[in-house]
Amino acid sequence: MPFRIAKSFTIESGHLLTKHPGACRFPHGHSRTVEVVVVSDTLDDHDMVCDFKALKSAAAEVIARYDHAFALNTADPQFNDFRAAYGERVLAFNRTDPTTEVLAREIFCEVHAQLKAAAADAELPVSRAVRLERIRVTETGTSWAEYWE
Repeated sequence: MPFRIAKSFTIESGHLLTKHPGACRFPHGHSRTVEVVVVSDTLDDHDMVCDFKALKSAAAEVIARYDHAFALNTADPQFNDFRAAYGERVLAFNRTDPTTEVLAREIFCEVHAQLKAAAADAELPVSRAVRLERIRVTETGTSWAEYWE
């Protein structure tokens, strides 16, 4: 895979980790960077893996769902109260703590689907030769998690 490009997004998000024994079991937030990395063995007709604008377009809507949202395990006893108070800005994670690792996996799956759909975009197509390599999500300036398949 000789060509690799990335697009980074910055979001603010909150969560609490129901299963955590320490301070992370309390509501808290993070300034996160989400890095979307794609690869291709070939370049397109414009000598690019894909236009950065196309990559941004394919990933932005997915990542925007996590911006200024609160991720919460549905098994948390306060889940229904949070959801009633804040609606769709409370992101449900089915009996799973929304750790940074889990967020990376969820974003990967969603961006992967969007990139496949972007192949049909008439204005900003993404070649079928482009593959999502990984998603990296930072939790702090010194901590991150990645997911790839």
